[in-house]
Amino acid sequence: MNIENNLYKILLVDDEQDILDFLSYNLTKEGFQVFTATNGNDALKIAKKQIPNLIVLDVMMPEKDGIETCREIREHENLQQCVIAFLSARNEDYSQIAGFEVGADDYITKPIKPRVFVSRIKALLRRNTTSPKPTSEIDLGNIKIDRERHSVYKDGIEINFPKKEFKLLLLLSSKPGKVFTREFILEQVWGDEVVVGDRTIDVHIRKLREKLGEDYIKTIKGIGYKFEF
Repeated sequence: MNIENNLYKILLVDDEQDILDFLSYNLTKEGFQVFTATNGNDALKIAKKQIPNLIVLDVMMPEKDGIETCREIREHENLQQCVIAFLSARNEDYSQIAGFEVGADDYITKPIKPRVFVSRIKALLRRNTTSPKPTSEIDLGNIKIDRERHSVYKDGIEINFPKKEFKLLLLLSSKPGKVFTREFILEQVWGDEVVVGDRTIDVHIRKLREKLGEDYIKTIKGIGYKFEF
C-alpha cells in the first residue's frame, strides 16, 4: 500500500467499548492515528476538531444514531471529503440503503475478521487518495475517458456515447468501487427533468454494458450501481 499510515486519522464510533478497543488496537498496530467516540454527538465534536480521513460508524447508537450522524457530517464543509464506512450487525437491505443515501462510501457488516477489516480500511483510503491526472483524461485500465473531448476509448477504439450515457459513465467512474444510489444518479445526471424514472436508469445502464462489456458496472441490489475495473 502506497500510503503513509501514520499520516491518516481514523475516527471509530461505536457504543460498545470492547469493539472500539479491538478495532483501535488493530488499526493502531498498522500505524494509523485512531480516535474513538461512543455516540454520535461526541463523534461530531471530534470529527470537526480532528478532520479525520476516514470515519467508521455504527448504526445503532444512543443520543444520535449513525444515519443521522453521517448526514450531519456530510453537511459540514470541512468533512465532505472524509470517507465514511458503516460497520454494523444490521445487514438488512433497508439499513444499507439508508446508509448510502446519507452519503456513506461503504457498508461493512459485523462480525468481521481484523485482517479483513484493516484491508477494507486501507482499500477505502487508497481509493480516496488516488491523485487525479492533471489532464482531462481518466485512465481506467483498458478504458480511457477524455472529459474535454467527450470521448471514450476501449482498447484504443473510440466508442460513441450520447450526452446522458457519457454523463452517467463519468459519474460512476469518478470513484471506482463507490456505490452510487439510484436517487443520487437521477439527481446528478438528470437533475430536474420531469419525465424520468427508474426505467430510465435501467435503460442507460444496459446501454453502457452493451458498449463496454458486462464486467465494469456492478448492480448493488436495492441500492444502486458501482464501477469496477
